[in-house]
Amino acid sequence: MSEQYQEILYEARGAVALITLNRPDKLNAWTRTMHAELTDAVNTANEDRSIGAIVFTGAGRGFCAGADIGSQFQARIQSGREADADAARTKRSGEQAEGGVNWVNLVRASKPMVAAINGAAIGVGLTLTLPMDQLIAAEDAKLSARFVKMGLVPELAISHFLVQRCGWGAASDLALSGRIVSGAEAAGLGLVDRCCPADQVLSEALSVAESYAENPDPQLRMIKALLTANGTGVDLDQVQRSELDALHQAYATPEHHEAVAAFMEKRPANFR
Repeated sequence: MSEQYQEILYEARGAVALITLNRPDKLNAWTRTMHAELTDAVNTANEDRSIGAIVFTGAGRGFCAGADIGSQFQARIQSGREADADAARTKRSGEQAEGGVNWVNLVRASKPMVAAINGAAIGVGLTLTLPMDQLIAAEDAKLSARFVKMGLVPELAISHFLVQRCGWGAASDLALSGRIVSGAEAAGLGLVDRCCPADQVLSEALSVAESYAENPDPQLRMIKALLTANGTGVDLDQVQRSELDALHQAYATPEHHEAVAAFMEKRPANFR
């Protein structure tokens, strides 16, 4: 399927969709074309019943070195009208201005996602991964919420996810300094979930994704929705009500019936 895209690659590896940012000569710097293609690839994976989870990685030495400054920021500065139009559209629709799609909502509503951060993940290269379910970084990868260095502020709900992942102090330090941290330090801070040698990052991410893909799609996505809604919930009665509503939905699914049948028949469940 990768031939349909210009700036990413898409392939199925068993029950896992592997999406590769593919501008290695630019360290996979983000563009609007890449954003549109990533969105399309995620939707393709979500619609494919044979796919249970999604892994993202970068071609070459980098994961994503941030926005392509030459093609994005410079053009924006030169065309104030375009920036104003983007802002107006965002205000009207609630969408992220970059590419017109709410990436955070898409990620949280999708099948499980694992980021294999094989190299530099800077600015949007970091923020596009933070809503994902597991982040695995190379020990020597370079990560940074570098917006302040460009005279900008965080985007894609990073001011939420940084605090959720790292805690207040570390989130403040990363956002206010714009400093670069290694994959190993990022794991220590909680910015990523684990780190490993660079040559093992992709295989580790695929293994984790495969463990998710063994499970039924509707329940995986319901669990993600519950974590999204309840992760910062303070009304525990409401948290339990939302869980109970989802549980009643799950009881009625063929996937639950298959799991019970498999247990009674002492065989592996077949959800796909």
